[in-house]
Amino acid sequence: LTLVKETSTSKIDESIDLSIKINIKQSKGGDFNLRSVVKLPNGNGKKFKIAVLCEQEKVDEAKKLGADTAGSQELLDAISNGKLNFDKLICTPGMMSKIGKLGKILGPKGLMPNPKLGTVTQDVKTAVSNSKAGQIQYKNDKAGIVHAGIGKLNFSEEDLLENLKTFYSSITKSKPDAVKGSFIKKVSIASTMGFGLEINSSLLR
Repeated sequence: LTLVKETSTSKIDESIDLSIKINIKQSKGGDFNLRSVVKLPNGNGKKFKIAVLCEQEKVDEAKKLGADTAGSQELLDAISNGKLNFDKLICTPGMMSKIGKLGKILGPKGLMPNPKLGTVTQDVKTAVSNSKAGQIQYKNDKAGIVHAGIGKLNFSEEDLLENLKTFYSSITKSKPDAVKGSFIKKVSIASTMGFGLEINSSLLR
């Protein structure tokens, strides 16, 4: 982390990005795909615009709970027209049947609500609060690499390390029984415009 900071030559407040290559080969069946959420204790320095899709009578309440935008049919219409002025979408269970047909729009952008990720819930207050407080979603790409921003260059090394260990721990706890052998293959870290540095993952355990 010290080296990442020392070697940064950019004048912008770069993001600190972590890349973890995992073993996605299962002993039986196809490749394992990892998708989950983790709440970074110190946030990642990014401010997210949160939208809540809910029943009409709950719209005002959602806004009072901290949502940047909330709506019912009008929000569905906006999404249908490609107006995605938000970074995360939270949906109440009762609205899921109406959002299914918008999967082709939301899916490719990683915005489709998912109960496993806490974005389909009746507890809008907690979902909005977690999203604002640094909860991030992650998944592996086809090469088995999980990417995540764990902070900004202006974060203290202590805060970055705490975020790093929290994220790493979340990955290791997600190892399925069907994946045999070492789950974490490689861990590297870099600032947005800096070079990558490999981390000895044994130091994170």
